[in-house]
Amino acid sequence: MTYKEYLVVALPLVLSTITQPLLGAVDTAVIGHLNEAAFIGGVAIGTVILNTLYWLFGFLRVSTSGFSAQALGSGVAHERALAYFRPLVLALGIGMVFVLLQTPILQAAFVLYQPEALIFQSAHTYFSILIWGAPLVLLGYVNLGWIMGQRLIRQTLLLQISTNVLNIVLDILFVVVWDFGVAGVAYATLIALTYSFVMGCWIVSRVLDVKQFFSLKAELLEVGRLKKMLSVNADLMIRTACLLIMTNLFIAKGNRFGAELLAANAILFQLQYIICYFYDGLANASSIFTGKAAGAKDKQAYARVLHISNVMIGWVTVLIALVFLVAQEEIVGLFTNIAEVQTLCLTYMGWIVLFPFVIGTGLVYYGIYTGATFTKPVRDSMIVALFVFLVAFFSLIPPFGNHGLWAAFILFSLVRSVYLYQKKEALEKSFAFS
Repeated sequence: MTYKEYLVVALPLVLSTITQPLLGAVDTAVIGHLNEAAFIGGVAIGTVILNTLYWLFGFLRVSTSGFSAQALGSGVAHERALAYFRPLVLALGIGMVFVLLQTPILQAAFVLYQPEALIFQSAHTYFSILIWGAPLVLLGYVNLGWIMGQRLIRQTLLLQISTNVLNIVLDILFVVVWDFGVAGVAYATLIALTYSFVMGCWIVSRVLDVKQFFSLKAELLEVGRLKKMLSVNADLMIRTACLLIMTNLFIAKGNRFGAELLAANAILFQLQYIICYFYDGLANASSIFTGKAAGAKDKQAYARVLHISNVMIGWVTVLIALVFLVAQEEIVGLFTNIAEVQTLCLTYMGWIVLFPFVIGTGLVYYGIYTGATFTKPVRDSMIVALFVFLVAFFSLIPPFGNHGLWAAFILFSLVRSVYLYQKKEALEKSFAFS
């Protein structure tokens, strides 16, 4: 693999994945110009509740991509179909459970966050509309993961960019033009999710004969393969649970600092999402090449993926940090015109400038490990990072307030990166390349 081959895959994936956090950014921006900080906080809390549900099962995208890439590398045709159908059935079941349990989920979340009245109302409106899209989100994870794993780069680009552009256009139309407020943001996202699911199914059907589902039913339930899939997914689920504990503690603590600081933290959190998704594009590319190398049992190809990934992490980190350092006032101004919230954002912007240096390796190496479906180090890195976060959370916030909260977040990101980097040689020795 050459740098050119890597970039041919990575650049479209960066372009497509970076549109995903732009959805949250546009949601926050259109609400942030309604001159009420509580609206921003309500959407932030509603988003975190939904993300808690979806991210916990984000393995449906990540592991599907890894198994799909390995099936491609193995050259066995029916393995491509099995890599799609197995997680598809699981995703449908989980999504329906979310819809059925929406009321207790919302009640439990509000016990945790204890939001002010107007924030409560906004979060309730946002969640109650979008929860109906839960099955579509999880099925969409499977569609996207399988398409990525098959190195269908143009199709991935089309799916993600068209979905997110539709969502952004509807956001502006429903909120800015028609003044539907928080409900407008939610309906815009729900419509875009429906479009994404239909488009994803269409793309898969152009490549895969979906009627194979009926002829492969016995193999879908093969105990050994199910055990491998569930083992990988269990590791990723634990990983995500640790991430969600950190995120929910962060948002809940910010909520207790007041509406303006909650709004500022919500905007800054959107910025860190944007940064993460830049790296996520690289991680997806590294995952695809690693998965292909694992499927072919090619250690030399794996070593090349590792080298190119390290170089790309360095260049992207410097570029992102410079952009946020130089243009911080202009970036904050895009999200809100509330003076108090703008001032608070700029007060804590230094943490966002630092963030790329501590998160890049962790995110890209996460892609490398999951591409080979060697997920134990991913799980362990997050357990250790969460422990460090909790220690910092309870020791740094009392004396330093919101700065202590962001310091704990930075330490969490640093620890996961350092841990995964140190474990990179274990992957080569793992079953993936044996």
